[in-house]
Amino acid sequence: MAVASALHILVKSEKQARDIIAKLEKGQDFGTLAKRYSICPSGKRGGDLGEFRRGKMVKAFDDVVFKKPVLTIQGPVKTRFGYHIIKTLYVNRF
Repeated sequence: MAVASALHILVKSEKQARDIIAKLEKGQDFGTLAKRYSICPSGKRGGDLGEFRRGKMVKAFDDVVFKKPVLTIQGPVKTRFGYHIIKTLYVNRF
C-alpha cells in the first residue's frame, strides 16, 4: 500500500488558486501562502496534511498525489471542497 505526504492550499475559486500558483512560481513560500489563504484547517500548519494512504483522500486529490511528480506544484485541482494547490513531498510504495 502506497503512503504519501503532501502540502495543499484549499480555496473557493479557480481564479484565486491560479493567483496563488503565480505567487508560488515567483518564489513565495508555500507554507506562508497556505497559512494566509487556505480554508482548510491544515492551513494553520502551512498546508501540511501529514502522511496518508492511497484512497484516504478524494479521488482527484489522490490521483495527483500518487501519479504526478513529487516536489512540483500541481493545480488547481477541483473537488467538492473547492480548488486545491498540491505539493507532494514524498510517496513510498511498498
